[in-house]
Amino acid sequence: MPFWMSSIGGYPALGSRVLVMGLAAMSLNFLLGFTGVLSFGHAAYFGLGAYGVGMTIRYLTPSTPLGILIGIAVGTAAAAVVGALIVKLRGVYFAMATIAFGQVFYFIAFRWNTVTGGDDGLSGWHRIPINLGFGTIDILGNDKIFYYFVLICFAVAVAIMAALLRSPFGRTLLAIRENERRAQFLGIPIASHIWLSFVISCLFVSLAGTLYALLNNFADPHGLHWNQSGDFVIMTVLGGMRSFWGPLIGAAIFVVLQDYISSHTENWMSFIGLLFILVVLFFPRGVLGLFHKKEDS
Repeated sequence: MPFWMSSIGGYPALGSRVLVMGLAAMSLNFLLGFTGVLSFGHAAYFGLGAYGVGMTIRYLTPSTPLGILIGIAVGTAAAAVVGALIVKLRGVYFAMATIAFGQVFYFIAFRWNTVTGGDDGLSGWHRIPINLGFGTIDILGNDKIFYYFVLICFAVAVAIMAALLRSPFGRTLLAIRENERRAQFLGIPIASHIWLSFVISCLFVSLAGTLYALLNNFADPHGLHWNQSGDFVIMTVLGGMRSFWGPLIGAAIFVVLQDYISSHTENWMSFIGLLFILVVLFFPRGVLGLFHKKEDS
């Protein structure tokens, strides 16, 4: 657990939640900040990852690694299909289409009571300790060990994301973000690059969804709702959507404030909203952009 977390009264589960939400926000930023395409439907793939791991452990086999792989596969496959249908849309039309498809998955999870648990969510299962053959990693009974498990998953995912953004593919995404028409004139297949960026982004947010379900031992249909997508966008903008680490900073601020303020009042979202407005008005590059500005000056 990071040293600053315990100094402010934090605990391992809160640290795990910061990493999970940070990964989800960084995944969205892969599409929004580095490709220039806004999605308000990433919660759908976050939720599909959560249900994928939960349903695997409850109905198929008690295996955490297999559940994570199936959760990622389900979320990524759904994103590949949806992305192919909406990839030619731009701007607000793309964002609205992602909301519409996201709400389809939400209502399926909400209405399919016999399998998903409906509004009550998918319960009656829990994460399973990982057997390595020569030993067992007890991610169920020890919250700190589960935190380090999440940290390893987060580090691997972020390293892959950074490598992709530094590759020629990542540079092409930046070219599309800066001037799509000019990139098209250079012969870049715009639609296929945006589709691939959308699918990769949803792959990582599906991984975040599986970790979130394992953290809570629970999968909730409200995790697929567009409100959750809005939270990811707020975290990304709060930290700085064109910087690589900005969304992680935004997620940390969002989750820690939510944890502390919600223990005192039910209207915690009002305070988050006020902070978001102040950041948008006075720090358009986000909290991390403020530090970069000081370095530049």
